Amino acid sequence: MTNKEIKALISLLDDPEVAPQIQDKIQSLGESIIPFLEESWEESLDPKQQERLEDLIHNLQFDALQQRLRVWRDSGGENLLEGMWLLNSYQYPDADFQALNRAIEQLRFEAWTLMRPDMHPADQVQVLNHVLFRNHRFAANTQNFHSPANSMLHLVLETRRGNPLTLCVIYMLVAQRLHLPVYGVNLPNLFVLTYRPEIRKVEPFYINCYNRGLILSRADIEHYVLQLNLSSNDIFYEPCSHLDIVRRALRNLMLSFEKMQEPAKAAEVGKLLAILTDDAPSTDDDEDDE
Repeated sequence: MTNKEIKALISLLDDPEVAPQIQDKIQSLGESIIPFLEESWEESLDPKQQERLEDLIHNLQFDALQQRLRVWRDSGGENLLEGMWLLNSYQYPDADFQALNRAIEQLRFEAWTLMRPDMHPADQVQVLNHVLFRNHRFAANTQNFHSPANSMLHLVLETRRGNPLTLCVIYMLVAQRLHLPVYGVNLPNLFVLTYRPEIRKVEPFYINCYNRGLILSRADIEHYVLQLNLSSNDIFYEPCSHLDIVRRALRNLMLSFEKMQEPAKAAEVGKLLAILTDDAPSTDDDEDDE
């Protein structure tokens, strides 16, 4: 369709008799039509028409996001930053992937300048802790724990406040760019990292980013699990996949919207979660699961 034909089509939304069919037609054209809808919104003086246009724009963006998430899933979900950016774009469709990449790269560079050859793993972690938690003051958002902003990576990078999972994701992305063997661990109610040294003399250990990079032993994790009255499970100690991480991030976001009394948004995030899991989305055991 030409630009003139697209604008003529959008103008027919004003006619209540044909509006439903026109909305279906616009929906079929995909997200490339969004700039025309935004232009029409700016030109309209009718609040109801603006609301219709907003709904159409959101639906087109959500359809496109679902498709991108399927592509990411089918590619194996290897790029964690991309997965978190896709989640981010649910609430912020214009979020810039390259801006996120540059922010992570800047943190990596700062840490790299402090690294020394043959550093002990514990000292490498202290360097990361210094850069992230002292220099940049990343910290837990304890004042507004259930805010959806805590799951939005670009906002966490801007405000330096996040939940356990997003703080761990930033830490892990920086660490892995430094070729450090740092991975996510799906603990109940708390997301942590594990350092898996290639040197056999050094035991694997854990990193709690919600407590400024506190180093924990396996015994500490076992004690934590015992306090929760849970049976021991390998997934509480072993690295999880990037798909697991983004699934958990989506559960966190869904819970946040439920806490904020926004059931429609929670339901949409549930649809995104369903794309990444074989099971129906559930939050039965996700209270404070961040």
